[in-house]
Amino acid sequence: METKPLIVERSYNAPIERVWKAITDKEQMKEWYFELEEFRPEKGFKFRFTGGDENVQYLHECEVIVVDPPNKLSYSWTYPELSGYSVVTFELFSEGATRTRLRLSHEGIESFPKDDPNFAIASFTKGWNEIIGELLRKYVEQN
Repeated sequence: METKPLIVERSYNAPIERVWKAITDKEQMKEWYFELEEFRPEKGFKFRFTGGDENVQYLHECEVIVVDPPNKLSYSWTYPELSGYSVVTFELFSEGATRTRLRLSHEGIESFPKDDPNFAIASFTKGWNEIIGELLRKYVEQN
């Protein structure tokens, strides 16, 4: 069975350096992403956070896999209590001095439990559209 990654693309009225800092600086990430105890954009760096909805929260365990400033950041995305392994990749493309296109891909979603709607592609699509399409856009365009 061939699987395709979830891909979300958005363009922002912000320079690439501002967007890169927003996705790699722990203090900025807590303003639009998740509350991370620690984060460093270094290959092999491991971090954890809790996220979910009003009904259930999940512990996420991640490890930075690729760092290529200011163009690419990838990290694993797993849940210690569940089977499955996925990878989230942020790719940034400068569109002139004041605009940036972000392409987020989330591969491996199909490896998570299929009997829980929180791990359905629709749930991840909704979440990433809100995070990348609304929260990050608002943050980088207003700061």
